[in-house]
Amino acid sequence: MNFQPIIFGAVTFIIIGMFHPIVIKAEYYFSYKIWPLFAVIGTALLISTLFMDGLFANILSVLGITCLWCIIELFHQKKRVEKGWFSRNPNRKNME
Repeated sequence: MNFQPIIFGAVTFIIIGMFHPIVIKAEYYFSYKIWPLFAVIGTALLISTLFMDGLFANILSVLGITCLWCIIELFHQKKRVEKGWFSRNPNRKNME
């Protein structure tokens, strides 16, 4: 039996679920301006998968795409904070 698709699906679900609070915390502590970090990590992960095969490469590609998707979510999170749906960090000097 081939369990790789089930493992891949479960790990994908876990990765996506883990990144929801990561985006919220990243925007809270660092603002949306941390997006270049997500871009660099996501791009590096995707490039590294070009030189791999198998399940691990697939999982890293999902992780890379999720990092890139987080860039969009950071800007959406900024708007959610502006609407008052999420709390703004009162200790952050630059509120932009």
